[in-house]
Amino acid sequence: MTWQVSTLVDLRKELVKALTEGEASVSEVCRRMAVSRETAYKWIARFREEGEAGLLDRSRRPHTSPRCTPAELEERVCELRRRHPAWGGRKIHHRLKALGAQGIPSPSAITDILRRNGLLAADRRQRRAYQRFEAERPNQMWQMDFKGDFALPGGRCYTLTVLDDHSRFNLCLQACPDQRRETVRSKLLPVLATYGLPETILLDNGPPWGSGYSRQPHTRFTAWLMRLGVNVSHGRPYYPQTRGKDERFHRSLGLEVLQTRPWASLEDVQLALDPWRCVYNEERPHEALAYAVPAQRYTYSPRPLPSRLPALEYLATDEVRRVQADGKISFRGRELRVGKAFIGGTVALRATEEDGVWEVYYCKQGVGRVDLCSSHVPDL
Repeated sequence: MTWQVSTLVDLRKELVKALTEGEASVSEVCRRMAVSRETAYKWIARFREEGEAGLLDRSRRPHTSPRCTPAELEERVCELRRRHPAWGGRKIHHRLKALGAQGIPSPSAITDILRRNGLLAADRRQRRAYQRFEAERPNQMWQMDFKGDFALPGGRCYTLTVLDDHSRFNLCLQACPDQRRETVRSKLLPVLATYGLPETILLDNGPPWGSGYSRQPHTRFTAWLMRLGVNVSHGRPYYPQTRGKDERFHRSLGLEVLQTRPWASLEDVQLALDPWRCVYNEERPHEALAYAVPAQRYTYSPRPLPSRLPALEYLATDEVRRVQADGKISFRGRELRVGKAFIGGTVALRATEEDGVWEVYYCKQGVGRVDLCSSHVPDL
């Protein structure tokens, strides 16, 4: 007998023909075609049930998949992603857990679901890892800044943000028409009245809370904060990583809100900011908090906003000088420029252990240092 076959299907046809027509015994056919008796009987059975179609290869995909994500849960994953397009597999996983969902897929499985449904964003660029600092408790430090501005019909929008360093809780998210001192103050006062005073506020070096990178970095705004009893810290010049938590918050704010559509007015922007702030604080799992939400980690400050600015008080051993209209004071025969931020107020000069060296204070914060032994006394 000569066997001339080109495919497995042809081989199966020849096998079935030889066996059904009785050309040889089963054992002989199986030996010549190098198949087992079990295989031969399998193809005969399929041929009798389905004809030649039964000789074709069948899919090896299982009829059931116990580990497959139920369609309802997969739709829930996709719905969360549509509501929050910047959330990845890990955030969605932890949000579903917080909502009490059962049988939640792993973060990688959720990523696969997003990919299958065309909801996966482009891969993020690799970023350099920076050493991270975190305040030990809520209200130990707040970070405050403006998100980069953008055009509106008839003006621009500057988004003011305040973030608690320890909890990442967002305390202020306001659309502003400018970056003027009075605008910021009007937005910050309700925040201080609601949450209390922080120990320190970390700021950058630009207006309204910085005067550039000069020797006198303070402004009338930061002097006001000091009067309230808040310590002011300016970040390292040209290093936005100093305020990394607020910078990261700004990136999320841009991706999830500000870049999603054109805006008609400041009021239109604010209508989108208010609900997103609630989602960020109370629903959005935060990777840096082990996927807790900021509201779970934040507590109100025990230091209330005073009803009026406290008086300037210094130690009995301090030498106190009033700051003149040009931002200068006179001390031990020297004229020193302490900055226009303190005009009309007083500063204290406090002796140090070094001969001729004095620390300059406004309220309780050091704002400069004077060395009277130097032949030239620079501005503070």
